[in-house]
This record gives sequence, structure tokens and C-alpha cells, in this order.
Amino acid sequence: MTDPQSTPGAVAAVAGAARLLSRRAGSEVELFEPEDLGGSGRSVVARARMAKNPFSDRRSVVVKHYAPPEDGTDLASDPFRYEVASCQLFTALPSDVRPSPVIIAHDPVQRLLVLEDLGRSLTLADKLFGPDPQAARTCLLGWARGLGRMQAATAGREGDFGALLRRLGEKARRDPVADQARAALAGLPELLAGILGVEVPEMALFEAQGGVRLLGGTGFRAFSPSDTCPDNNLVTSRGVRFVDFEWGCFRDVVLDAAYVRVPFPGCSSSFALPDAVAHAMLDAWRAEVAPVWPELDDPELLESRLADAHVLWVWWSTWQLLPRVPERDGPIGPDAGRSPRISTALRHYWRGLGVTAEATARPGTAALAAAVVTALDTRFPDASSTLPLFPAFRGGEW
Repeated sequence: MTDPQSTPGAVAAVAGAARLLSRRAGSEVELFEPEDLGGSGRSVVARARMAKNPFSDRRSVVVKHYAPPEDGTDLASDPFRYEVASCQLFTALPSDVRPSPVIIAHDPVQRLLVLEDLGRSLTLADKLFGPDPQAARTCLLGWARGLGRMQAATAGREGDFGALLRRLGEKARRDPVADQARAALAGLPELLAGILGVEVPEMALFEAQGGVRLLGGTGFRAFSPSDTCPDNNLVTSRGVRFVDFEWGCFRDVVLDAAYVRVPFPGCSSSFALPDAVAHAMLDAWRAEVAPVWPELDDPELLESRLADAHVLWVWWSTWQLLPRVPERDGPIGPDAGRSPRISTALRHYWRGLGVTAEATARPGTAALAAAVVTALDTRFPDASSTLPLFPAFRGGEW
């Protein structure tokens, strides 16, 4: 009888992993009970149990199998190479600060990774959509501490990451958001004018440059997974662990910390966080990074940089999402039950940015935020103007 959790992709990935591990061990390694864990259009992720394993006492592994690149695909930034290099970088770290599964083996020909199995853990998203507000709060604080700990542990290791990428054949190191953010800065004014009839003040354009400067060679650079959405973080007995490093890069640490402000820009499950929880998350993150970057313990300096990152993420999110609403103002992601309506999310992003802009003397951004919120209210009167909290916090007792 076929296991309903098994798929042809999972079976193929696990078979390839067994061949890879057998070559590595010099003796046969048997994997069985392939279980499809999902993945993306680019990859298949599967779990397999180990029946015969002469070189380790592991009982199971996770296998990630990348599809071959399509003909004509630009391999200047191959996600397989970035995933391997990221996992290799983390595997070299001490276990108490390691933020990810250990890499056991990889094969560039098969485009295959074999990783430590962290167990049948729930994701941060599962906790945020669950019934327990205290558990959700605890996991969010764990996420913030884990993010800060990862950044502190990888400070000064950008050269090591580059060397790992070069060994895999990757010639350049790039932040995948950097080009998109610059495109957003250039293209959003036309989008806002064409879709919402909002003109961007010159002062707002000037103030948005502060966010773009964070994408350059600042003194606060560390590793970023690039995609720290709630469904890419596992809640384990050892705390929150990050997975999925297809676009791993080094960039200013404040860019990821500002995810709390938006929150979670670009993620399908981008619901609101209680203010008290968001503040506690930033405090937890700052406690981890301040020993490495004491300047970030200065509230004024940190707030200025967080505000610049907040501007960047709202411009970037709007540039990504706004073109979709003329045809269908539906949920951001495919699951309407776990994803807010685009116009509601955008209103929340811009309303929050307006508060930040007022508090940090960014008058152009404040004026633009007010205009965008008004235009969205007018254009989408049937949509909720308030972004709901994540379900775990909707009971009011957190």
C-alpha cells in the first residue's frame, strides 16, 4: 500500500539521497518511508527514515531536491548554491548558536541536500494561528532572540560566506531584495499615481533614500535568510530554528529586525501584532545584537535606522502588491483563511509607517502615508480598514 504522504518527487529525492550517503559512507545506506514535506516550485522537501546506516546514529534525515534550472535561466544567483553555502556556514558554528539544521551531505550534480531532521516541529505560523496567545508570544520572542543570535554569530563572516559560494561556482554575492528595493524606489511613484491617483512628494522620495542606504556596505552587516516569514521558522525543543536559505545573504541587521514593524513584509501571513508584543520582540533582538554592535543600544540611533528600514519595506511591499489589486483585491497568499486582503494589509502598512514618520520627523513620508491610506479607503470601501491581529491574539488575553 502506498503511503499517502509519499509523492513521486519525495520518492525520487530520497532515492537520490540514499545514493549520495552510500557513496559518502563507502557502504550502503538505506532510506525508507519518504514523506513529502512540501517545498516550492523550485524544490521538493522530504523526510526519510534510516534503516541501515553504518556511519551515524541518526534515525531520520530531511532531503531537499532542487529542480534543474530551466533553459535560458540566469544562474548568476543559483538558489541551490546559496542554500548549501548558508547551511555550511551555520554547520561550522557552535551548536548553542547554530540557527539551522546541520548539513550532512550535498551533491551539485543531483542538486540535492541532506540535512539534519529537527523533528515534527510546528512552525511559527502554526503558533500564530493557534489558540494559545502565551505560546504565540513565547515563540515570537524566541524568533526575535534567534534572529539576533544568528546575526551576532555571523558578524564578520561575510568573507567566509563568499568563499563558500565561490567554491560552489557562485561568482557574486547579492542581496535578492536590493535590486527590487531600488526598483521600488524608482517605480512606486508611477504606480501610486496610476492606480490610486496619489502623487509622491519630493521630500518623501528624499526620505526613502535612507532605506536604500541600508542595502549598501554599512557597519552592521550579518547573515540574513532573506525570507524569515512565519512558515519558514520551526519551533523546536531547542528554540526557534530558521529554514530555507535559497536567498541567504549578508545585509544590515536592522532590515530583518524591522520585520516586526510592518509586520512580516511580503509574507502571505502578514497579520498584525499587538504593540506590546512587537516592542518586546525588538527588546529581545536588541539584547542579542548589542554586545556585537553597542551602537544599536542607543535608542535614538536604533530608532532612526529602524524607521529607514520601515520605509524601505513598506515601499517594497506596496510595489510588490499594488499591481495586483486592479484585477483582484484578494488575499496576499493562496489560503484566504491564513492571509489578509491586499488592500487591508497595505492600509495597515502605510498607517503604521505614518506613525513612525511622525515620530521620527519625516514629514514627506507622513504626508504620503496619509494620502495612500485615504486613497485605499476610497478605492476599496468594502474592505476592512483595520488589519486583524494574528488569530492567537484575538481573544484579548495575551
